[in-house]
Amino acid sequence: MAKAARLSIIAKLEKARDSRLVTYVTSTRQYLEVSMAMDAIRRIYDHVSHWTSPGKKIPQIDLFLHSNGGDGIVPWRLVTLLREHATKLCVLVPFRAFSAATLTALGADEIVMHPMAMLGPTDPTVANEFNPQDPTNPSRRLGISVEDVTAYIALIREDAAIQHEEEVIQAFGKLADKIHPLALGNVKRSLSQSRMMAKKLLSLHMDPTKEEHRIDEIVDSFTSKLFFHGHPINRNEAREQLELATVQFPPPAVEKAMWQLYLDYEKEMQFEHPFVPVSEFLTAFPDLKVGEQKTTPATRAKLAFIESNTRTDVFSLEYELSGAKAPDGSTNVSLINRHEGWTTE
Repeated sequence: MAKAARLSIIAKLEKARDSRLVTYVTSTRQYLEVSMAMDAIRRIYDHVSHWTSPGKKIPQIDLFLHSNGGDGIVPWRLVTLLREHATKLCVLVPFRAFSAATLTALGADEIVMHPMAMLGPTDPTVANEFNPQDPTNPSRRLGISVEDVTAYIALIREDAAIQHEEEVIQAFGKLADKIHPLALGNVKRSLSQSRMMAKKLLSLHMDPTKEEHRIDEIVDSFTSKLFFHGHPINRNEAREQLELATVQFPPPAVEKAMWQLYLDYEKEMQFEHPFVPVSEFLTAFPDLKVGEQKTTPATRAKLAFIESNTRTDVFSLEYELSGAKAPDGSTNVSLINRHEGWTTE
């Protein structure tokens, strides 16, 4: 019934907006978050290719997008793919479109934002093998926020009023003692890539010769001027303060349908329920005895949806939880990954 209800809402949105709609929803469930990734592009192509024939475009594609972000190269490939199939591209944001999802929205002719919708800064958080170890979990590497590095340099020069070049070099040396120089180099490269990506995406619907200054201002706002990667940008701020002219407020019927569609995904993907394996295991076996080993039946967690009126693709994790109660009363639980990947429903 959930799929039928979603398809009905998709049809309603398509009729109201005179468009074809495809959804891309990635899990924002606490402790089971999933990023936008390149493997989704192949699936999205299967959806939109049904709507066109070679050399022809349809008037408008709407991309219904909910994600906390992901791979920084996905936005360019996704936007250019959709633009090859439609004269006009619109991104519908019901709730969250952060980081790479914000970059995707910047490439649209219209960003239709629900009152609950949020965009976010596009400064990347870099993760690689040269990043510092997490002191609470040595097997994990900490992400490095580009803005944290630039803010450290600004703190030295502006707040601490250290202007002498030799002192600045010494202060930077202290940073390099804590963070591998190659990790810092990757920060610079990632920032440059993010700025370039934002500029290229905006240039798809803005004139880079006549509006170069305006494009640069928007890029600066999203990559440098908001200071905090988690800052939520509401639709009024996006349109009035950041002067993103592509932001549109939907009429009441579209606004209602956008939220209904989001709520259906929220329920299907359990966004409101944090993924806590120990709690889930103990719920299944409330009377577990000391030394007793149990395994839950296989459970399927839906982590991403790509859906249109032609088909439904779901990225899922199928898992079991195996655990035992220790003599001290604690319960040790491990997750057994039985399968993960895309399926077509």
